[in-house]
Amino acid sequence: MPLALILSSYVAADRIGGGAQQFALAACGIDPVLVPTVLYGRSPAKGGRGKAVEADLFHDLLNGVEAQGLFGLADLVITGHFSTPEQVALACQTIARVRAAGRAGAFRPAPMVVVDPVLGDMPKGLYVKPEVARAIADDLVPLADWITPNLWELSHLTGREIADAAGVVEAVRALGKPALVTSVPAGEGEIAMVCSEPAGSTLFAHARRDGVPNGTGDLVTALFGAGLVEGLSGPAAAERAARAAAMAVDAARDWRAFDLPVVALGARLMRPDAEMRIEPLA
Repeated sequence: MPLALILSSYVAADRIGGGAQQFALAACGIDPVLVPTVLYGRSPAKGGRGKAVEADLFHDLLNGVEAQGLFGLADLVITGHFSTPEQVALACQTIARVRAAGRAGAFRPAPMVVVDPVLGDMPKGLYVKPEVARAIADDLVPLADWITPNLWELSHLTGREIADAAGVVEAVRALGKPALVTSVPAGEGEIAMVCSEPAGSTLFAHARRDGVPNGTGDLVTALFGAGLVEGLSGPAAAERAARAAAMAVDAARDWRAFDLPVVALGARLMRPDAEMRIEPLA
């Protein structure tokens, strides 16, 4: 059974961050191990309170996972929210240790590292400390096999104004990392993701929805990583993740759920049926 190591937030009452990614990965048949970077009772967007995991404790938690022999079994490493540059430094060290660990018994011959550079979004802009943003950009992103930024984060990482899918492709090429970019404007009334790698780029667009719960980016990152671990190509993993995220948003609306119903959807996340416009990009 594949195993994933998640370094991100834990929010008890909301399906966001690493806590939500655990459920999505489990639905895909991947055993999740979450080492939290911050602990909240409910989402900060709803006024929830919590605190960052101190660097010493984060270090001890990671050492415990390694002592259990799980670094060598990790087929997927996902990174998300970080509260301090010390946490980012420990995440970088962890990625190196996972890659250096013996792989006896692992599902894959080498781990896949997917970095969601959680920095900010429109309209608020940067919502982590500037020193955290610098550490992510300078130290963590270069270690990734894939990154999953939103449009604003890609713009911040590259120092470019990006208005459309063509701009996304140019920015990803300049950054030099394969990327699945979310929140990309597309046709009238549409929102899209762009999967861009050296072999080519593809746009996945669907109708914009109102009242979208938080956590779609976290869900996309988890499902995209799951697809890569299964052996899907970047575009194939991106398509399934895009369809699943749209399906989850529709289900939340239809079921009048406050959060994305990740647990209720379960294995349907691997067989999503949401409509999607798919377009190759130059």
